[in-house]
Amino acid sequence: MLIYAAFLGGVGLIVGSFLGLVSLRLPRGGDVVFGRSRCGGCGRTLKPWRMIPVLSWVLSRGRCSDCGSVIPARYPLIELGSGLIGVWAGFHSADFTTALMTGVLGWNLLIIALVDAEHFWLPDQLTLPLFVGGLLAAVLLYPGGPSAAFPSALVPPLIGAVVGFGGLWLLAFLYRRVRGREGLGGGDPFLMGAGGAWVGWTGLPSVLLWASAAGLSVVLAMLIVRRQVSATDRLPFGVFLAVGVWLTWLYGPLGLSLA
Repeated sequence: MLIYAAFLGGVGLIVGSFLGLVSLRLPRGGDVVFGRSRCGGCGRTLKPWRMIPVLSWVLSRGRCSDCGSVIPARYPLIELGSGLIGVWAGFHSADFTTALMTGVLGWNLLIIALVDAEHFWLPDQLTLPLFVGGLLAAVLLYPGGPSAAFPSALVPPLIGAVVGFGGLWLLAFLYRRVRGREGLGGGDPFLMGAGGAWVGWTGLPSVLLWASAAGLSVVLAMLIVRRQVSATDRLPFGVFLAVGVWLTWLYGPLGLSLA
């Protein structure tokens, strides 16, 4: 497990560098795959030694060596967060395939949470890969092995996806009919459906419980700091759903894990 944690932690740092790029370019409609990394100040293409996760930022003291522009601390923080997800995944699972898929899930959820927190947006470009990843995990982790997985291994994630999407879509529809305004973003049901592909339909109540607890903690923190919260204040519910999916995947449905 220590070897898994070290390996996936290193991979996570590299993945985090890519996720920082995606979180910047995707909302702007930029090329997130083939576009070269450039300084946001002078526009010069970054040399490979200036893209070493975390270390490059520390050695450059958070500034571009060409123009002196400040490099936001969000980038090394994303890299560190992605690395910690890899370490967590490695320590949590004794089997490497499970650890790897856990890391993949965590990295998917991290970029989804980042984009939603900063832009209140859950694009299909992020939720669809999460759904596909859930199907892949079901096949790779099937007890009989991938060769024996079809089609039985795909049934639980597909049911989870349908129930997750349909349940949250119905909740949003009822809220809109009763209150006359939107209560959930349009991408939230898709994220719930993609999460259901990972945790199955039995894990969906736990996802909502974790998400509600995370959201409530943020509201309480806002009350402590601001002393006032309006019913019209927007919260990135996708962030809380991401927390719920992650914890449910790691520790199982709450009722079943405590049985």
